[in-house]
Amino acid sequence: MDLKSNHAAPVLTDPIPISKSRLGIHTNLLPYSPPGGLFLTIPRKKPMPGKLDDVRISSWLDAMEASSPPRKKPTKDFNIEVASDDTDASYRSWMLKYPSALTSFDEITNYAMDKRIALFLDYDGTLSPIVDDPDRAFMSNAMRSAVRNVAKYFPTAIISGRRRDMVYEFVGLTELYYAGSHGMDIMGPVRHSVSADDHPNCIRSTDKQGKEVNLFQPASEFLPMIDEVFRTLVENTKGIKGAKVENHKFCTSVHYRNVDEKNWPIVAQCVHGVLKNYPRLRLTHGRKVLEVRPVIDWDKGKAVEFLLESLGLGDSADVVPIYVGDDRTDEDAFKVLREGNRGFGILVSSVPKDSSAFYSLRDPSEVMEFLKSLVRWKKLSKL
Repeated sequence: MDLKSNHAAPVLTDPIPISKSRLGIHTNLLPYSPPGGLFLTIPRKKPMPGKLDDVRISSWLDAMEASSPPRKKPTKDFNIEVASDDTDASYRSWMLKYPSALTSFDEITNYAMDKRIALFLDYDGTLSPIVDDPDRAFMSNAMRSAVRNVAKYFPTAIISGRRRDMVYEFVGLTELYYAGSHGMDIMGPVRHSVSADDHPNCIRSTDKQGKEVNLFQPASEFLPMIDEVFRTLVENTKGIKGAKVENHKFCTSVHYRNVDEKNWPIVAQCVHGVLKNYPRLRLTHGRKVLEVRPVIDWDKGKAVEFLLESLGLGDSADVVPIYVGDDRTDEDAFKVLREGNRGFGILVSSVPKDSSAFYSLRDPSEVMEFLKSLVRWKKLSKL
């Protein structure tokens, strides 16, 4: 993709077939909704005249509501939002399509027998609970120990929407590879492929331990733009109670988890007012977060492919990549594994949702048990 080309308006979504929406416009102007309805259309009141009469903002608000399920009672140990009893039946039915990776563990390991597993993990909602304050999304010591142990046996990477250095501070393990900003900032092993080493956005560097690594930043030219947008959004949202803006280096996040729902239209209007001046940036939706990202052909799926290649596992038929994640951005990685018939995506969710994953886990506690199971299996296979 030509990064120097401009568009007439901010890019919100991936292209999808043109048809009429309930708003009376083509759905290729609305937030992306993969087949099966990951994001539901939620009826809402007519926009306020002169303020929310822009179709784009109306569509943003729909996506904000659809991607923000009602808050549920947290569990005692992990402060995880879990499904209520009313949804248990639908969840069990949903698991027929996305069976538990724990109950299907033998199926997974039988497929991986005599092959090499490469493990990719999201952070928020996967290794740590979803919390009101993203600065306090700490992983437990027990989870850290599980990740450290699994990394002894399998190459392991964290791929997060957060800044790479922030994820490293939260995890604190030198045994892993880290990708921040949804894979737009990757620190990985020195590539085995000479042609890959010649990539213009890949440079040799050293980590904090002095080990030689590759630093890959395909959106580096967007850094000044992202920083400018971040500062503008901080200024423009400071009057919205509960709003929080984060700079993830190659993307900027506007969290509205702690914003009163009646003020969500103000958040959408504020972000739209800034983003309309940056046609090379696009908006994506996460769990109660709006994310401003560069318009480049790069996502978590491509980050997985990059890291596999860096590890010398890209073209190997005996490699089984496993990706564990909970959010919409993780779907790009699930799709890569499914479409290439290369490995398994595991969706972390306590409520039914459509996905390209093969298996599911309910919450971080089950993720931790899955990691421990992998270690036990590997130890026994060596006996």
